[in-house]
Amino acid sequence: MDRECVLLLPRVCEVLADSDSSLPDDTSLEKLLDWLTGFTEAGGSLPETCPCLLQLISAVIYNPGSDPSVLSFTLKLTGLMASSEDGFKTLQDCATLELIFNTQQWKKAGLWEDPCIRISWIGGLKRMLQHPKALSFFVQSDFIKPLLQLQTDSSLFVASAANQILSHILLFFQPVSASCARLEDKDKISERTNVSIKPPALITETCTGYTSVVMAIFEHIKKSLVPREDAHLHQTVQILKLLALLLAQAAPPLRDELLHTVAGSLEELVMAGYSQLTPAVMDAVMAAYSSDDRVPHQSLSRLLSSMLSINNPADLVHAAATFLHRGARDPVNTARAVRILLLPLAIVAEPGLLGPAADEHQTLVAAQLRSKTSCIYMICVCLRNTSQITLMTPDVLPCPPGLIVLAVVSLLRICSGDISSSSSGCREVFRNIIGSGKVQKCALEALTSLSSSPGARDTVREALTLLMEYLRSPDSDPTVLHKCYKALVKWMSVCTVPSSSPDQFSPDLVKLVRKRVCDPRWEVRDSTVEFLGQLAAVFPSLKSADEAFEALLGDCGTIPLLREALQDSESYVRASATSALAQTLASRWQQGAVLPQEQIEIVSRLLEILSEDTEGFARRAVIQYFIAWFSSSSSSSSSSSSSSSLLRSSVCTVLSHGSADLDWEVKVHTLELAELLLDEVLSGHPGYRKCSDPDPALQHPYAVVPGQAHTLHTHAEGQTHVEGVKSDVVDSLKQLVKQGVFPALLSGLVDCDRPVALKACQLLITLRETVHPLLVGSLTAAAATATCELPERGWGREVRKILATKRCNHTDEADCVTQADEEECDGVCVSVYEVLSSLGLDEQLNVLTQSSDHVHNSLLSLLQDILSAGDTHGGSDTQQEQEVIVDCY
Repeated sequence: MDRECVLLLPRVCEVLADSDSSLPDDTSLEKLLDWLTGFTEAGGSLPETCPCLLQLISAVIYNPGSDPSVLSFTLKLTGLMASSEDGFKTLQDCATLELIFNTQQWKKAGLWEDPCIRISWIGGLKRMLQHPKALSFFVQSDFIKPLLQLQTDSSLFVASAANQILSHILLFFQPVSASCARLEDKDKISERTNVSIKPPALITETCTGYTSVVMAIFEHIKKSLVPREDAHLHQTVQILKLLALLLAQAAPPLRDELLHTVAGSLEELVMAGYSQLTPAVMDAVMAAYSSDDRVPHQSLSRLLSSMLSINNPADLVHAAATFLHRGARDPVNTARAVRILLLPLAIVAEPGLLGPAADEHQTLVAAQLRSKTSCIYMICVCLRNTSQITLMTPDVLPCPPGLIVLAVVSLLRICSGDISSSSSGCREVFRNIIGSGKVQKCALEALTSLSSSPGARDTVREALTLLMEYLRSPDSDPTVLHKCYKALVKWMSVCTVPSSSPDQFSPDLVKLVRKRVCDPRWEVRDSTVEFLGQLAAVFPSLKSADEAFEALLGDCGTIPLLREALQDSESYVRASATSALAQTLASRWQQGAVLPQEQIEIVSRLLEILSEDTEGFARRAVIQYFIAWFSSSSSSSSSSSSSSSLLRSSVCTVLSHGSADLDWEVKVHTLELAELLLDEVLSGHPGYRKCSDPDPALQHPYAVVPGQAHTLHTHAEGQTHVEGVKSDVVDSLKQLVKQGVFPALLSGLVDCDRPVALKACQLLITLRETVHPLLVGSLTAAAATATCELPERGWGREVRKILATKRCNHTDEADCVTQADEEECDGVCVSVYEVLSSLGLDEQLNVLTQSSDHVHNSLLSLLQDILSAGDTHGGSDTQQEQEVIVDCY
């Protein structure tokens, strides 16, 4: 901790202890606690380094008028200081612990009614309970009684906090030896005492105290599991959450004892049939079932059988789905769960799904399906599990996987109103699902997943026919059509031969796509355009492709449709059309087969979108289009084709417009394009290495970036070779300037958006590291000819400021800026090498890789905020008081 912070802390404690002082918002105290926690975890001692904190705790204890937020902070702070044995002893010698955690004191003061106080009391105890002495104090103070009361508190936050500390006590202090692992019958202890958490060694007295706490918690769970009345159901839910938490993490001795204690109450609860409790009960049962790598306990098997036999069909289906999701290894119960989940689908769509034998739950489920809400719920749960079910071993499946696919197809037909081929016995249930968008979307998602099931190839004709019917229907919802397109791409990939698809499938699809791309609903146009791009991406692998498909995806098919979509009034459609064009043309770029005139028209429209479109979606798609084009052309052997020439002539315009865009994502994508050009130009130079960015999918654009080492490379080639390399480097620099790469990097470096500036800085450092070892110490006249013109305004002015400051050797910065402004602005050219050497890229990288609030989010700033708020209250000027602003981090 900095010396300045240590000096400020006593004053901060005085402000917090003074009940008349104004305080900043609660987040400031939480942040202060976080800083103190970090100091403690780093090995620091708060009582020794900051004795003023002890005085703060004492002042708050004896001040009944303390602000509730300060009391909450003090309770947590006390627990933090007592988390080490030395700090615990210091606080105990001062008799502080008994007073601060005395609930009666806060009840008399009227503060206990505040949920924040109760949560902080729990939080303080949990912080403290990190060693045996703290556990002994907890037992002697009989804190287990108020804690168990809080476990069923009316506040969910308080109850959740109580669950966390109760599980912490049981799991953290689990005995490592059998001496105190068994609570009732020590003679039955097995030798299985391996635990995942290594608790502190417990002396006999502490072990006895731990046993008493465990017994109290177990008895509390046992007695509270079965609610006496419906008003107590929320308490039972909290008990079940605690039970699931313990059963999932406890080691065998503790878990076995817990199961032995609560098994009877759990079975009673299951038999009571509380529908609201079914999810929580199943979570608790499966927590124990999944965590036990041995043969399941007999009581567990009985509980699971009971849950898979309950009389409420909706709860039954939920229990079966939970069982499958947890990946249980019981083939008997797995087969039961599969039959339960397929039962709604069998009743509604495919009577033969479960075989000739009648299911014991069929009558109850069929009756429940007459309720629209229950019907939709159960069918959707069934559909979400069909894909997983088809991948199971044959011994647990009641039918071939292909029959499940056909059942989903039949269900989708019923949803669209076609009940001609369905069983007449269930027609009264059909009205609940006909036209149901929720069931249709869920079924289409299931059908998409089923394309990879073992029975897919045998049912591809039926699936494609059904999907075509949905595309043909004028009543299909846009979202349903979107999912239909996704399923269609998947199932078209399943076709092994053209004969496996329906008759006239390809011509009909071509007609439907051309119709849908002109649909008055923009969502449908957007989905259709996306479909064309996805279809083009998988087209080379489609074995069912025929002349109709080639006509759709050929020069006279897809491309004209997508070019027309670039003119769409909706920005989402324009963006999707741009992306689809990139997917459609990708293979042709690699072959150099795109028609020049066609490509010129497309590029012209894309540049128009980039410069004039008001929506960022379309502009981002344009930059990514050129990135895809450049990547494909770079790997093509026909780099001298007219298509490649058109790309080269367009790149400079793309970089210019993209780097000047207002959307930060457009600018970042522009720098990605610049990086491709940089890589192409410099890849042949010794010492060049690509810029190693963190994975953008794993990192937030404004997060802290890990430090990266940038090492200058040296070479020991012969003098003649080095001179030739220097000449090549200068030519490369000139090429980067001509292409617009270097101006784009300079523009990005001074951009106000941190992700843009960071990306540009990393690329400039990569460029500097490549050219610096070859030109340092021998900057010839040839090297000086690699220049870049800086514009009069905007980023050019910012770059000139930086360069002027560097030339002044850090003298008066204001004079340097004035000097930069007084320079001739028309046609100012700077040496590329000089700019790379003088921009202070390493210093800028250090700043950019820090979090965006690194200047204000510091302990010193935090302490100053608290003092400012306290000083404000003492001033007489009310207006001044209102104008003080506390930093929001």
